[in-house]
Amino acid sequence: MAKVLIVEDDEVIAQGMASHLIASGFDAVCVGNGEAGLARLRFERPDVCVVDLMLPRLDGWRVIEQAREEGIGTPIVVVSARGTEHDRVHALEIGADDYLVKPFSMKELVARVRAASRRGTRAERPQEGEAIEVEELRIDPHQVQAYVDGESAELTPTEFRVLYALALERGRVVTRDELLQKLWGRREGHRDRTVDVFVRKLREKIDRKASAHTFVQTRYGVGYKLEAVPK
Repeated sequence: MAKVLIVEDDEVIAQGMASHLIASGFDAVCVGNGEAGLARLRFERPDVCVVDLMLPRLDGWRVIEQAREEGIGTPIVVVSARGTEHDRVHALEIGADDYLVKPFSMKELVARVRAASRRGTRAERPQEGEAIEVEELRIDPHQVQAYVDGESAELTPTEFRVLYALALERGRVVTRDELLQKLWGRREGHRDRTVDVFVRKLREKIDRKASAHTFVQTRYGVGYKLEAVPK
């Protein structure tokens, strides 16, 4: 029975989530503030953590950041009334695995938690594989970083994961749906621009800085591929 830690200060919402998860076969427990949530993440290592962003004592942003800084790989599903693209992307960048905007259906919550549980604990720092070099671009999974003309591109962990996923399929067009399933464990939904946002960031940090090539190429209506094209 997978254990789910719910970090939510609204007791009614927390109990509602817990009861639906328990009815679906999970062992769900609730805490009402960020400090308690981080402490239980540290010492109990649940299978999945569901966390609100607006929490007393320690907000959800800091819970996610601190957990990832300490190497805690528990999948984290954010539930929040904050639904802007900036909030969703930032949460994913700092280490969240999924994001649900309130109000949401309990069936969808259960489905997202089940998907996160199946994926299991994430490896924060990929250790397998050699560095991939394409012209003036070097992608190093050991450093979780990319280098353009010898200089760090200063990618966030999530930006690196998107780039590395494309690099592993170098030359092949990878669809948005493939990337979403591989990196976030969900299928592409209506108006889901998550992949496009991260591709835009990669172009700003890599293609714009590279001396002789662009690397992240678009196949319109399909997806993206990593391929060096002369500027």
